[in-house]
Amino acid sequence: MPNAIRTDSENNRTTGFGRPGLYDNKPGSVKQQVHDGDTLSMQLDGNVGVRLLGIDTPEISFSFPTPGNGFVGLEDPRWNDFLSDPLSDRWGPMQGFVPSALQAWFRTRTGPNSARAHYEHAVAAREEFQQLVSKDMEVMQQTTDTFRYYMNFGFEVMDGYGRLLCMVNRNQPNGSVPTRRPPTYNLRMLERGRAFPYFIWPNINPWERPETMDEAVIPPGRAKAMAEADRELKSARGAVREARNRHIGVFDAMNPLLLEPFELRNLCRRVAATRYLIDLTVESDQLIHPLNYPSVPNSEDRLWIPSVFVPLFVEAGWKRQSAPTV
Repeated sequence: MPNAIRTDSENNRTTGFGRPGLYDNKPGSVKQQVHDGDTLSMQLDGNVGVRLLGIDTPEISFSFPTPGNGFVGLEDPRWNDFLSDPLSDRWGPMQGFVPSALQAWFRTRTGPNSARAHYEHAVAAREEFQQLVSKDMEVMQQTTDTFRYYMNFGFEVMDGYGRLLCMVNRNQPNGSVPTRRPPTYNLRMLERGRAFPYFIWPNINPWERPETMDEAVIPPGRAKAMAEADRELKSARGAVREARNRHIGVFDAMNPLLLEPFELRNLCRRVAATRYLIDLTVESDQLIHPLNYPSVPNSEDRLWIPSVFVPLFVEAGWKRQSAPTV
């Protein structure tokens, strides 16, 4: 079934499709559907993609960087060629300046085996997630017809690709029946080393979300304290450190995934970096420039700030770091 929410990148549009809402398990009358002059009840007509908040897993496929190729599976030999030298002009010029330090960072994380590692970890992540859902169905004694997901949303309910953005778990109203409710799939994937953390403000903790964006802005010099006090961030960051210490998943000592998924996507789009970030390990009032993100080497210590929200932080007293010049 096609997706109910669809994107058209050529025309910069996101569109949706719906059908009349259900009442007593059948389409309601027009009077039932139209609640008032600006409210309508409907079902989405088609599938809905869901993007798990706070994590980033290797790509099974992605849009290849040269025109006309479309989405290509990472097992394709062309990816090996690309990731052997992704900064080469063969793939089109990079958009904007790439400082020498960032070039060196990419060189240490790409090479002849980079594509193979990415694909292997992508398959492992997919299989891990499938197993988690299958196990939950078994524990709940439910089938694909009766099983339900529980979703909790951050400030942004949907991303630019028409996917819902949320924490996801099995729907288990009683926290201890039939077994103790497990952590979200988001956290379970981090615990198993199958995902990198990817904390993007303001969608940090849906369970303790401030009422307004202004209230959600972190005061300058308080990011470290916030990260240590926030239950979701603390759990997620701890899970990643534990996975790294155990050398499991993407941190496997014999086959680590050095190039993070967001870096692969950026290189394909021919951009080096796009978001400012905050270092969660220090008390600072500095927004680190996008091109300097390797200065925070561990992914669990980065809090990314989309450019549209940077003015909110500047107004609150944060200082933007200057762009590198060499």
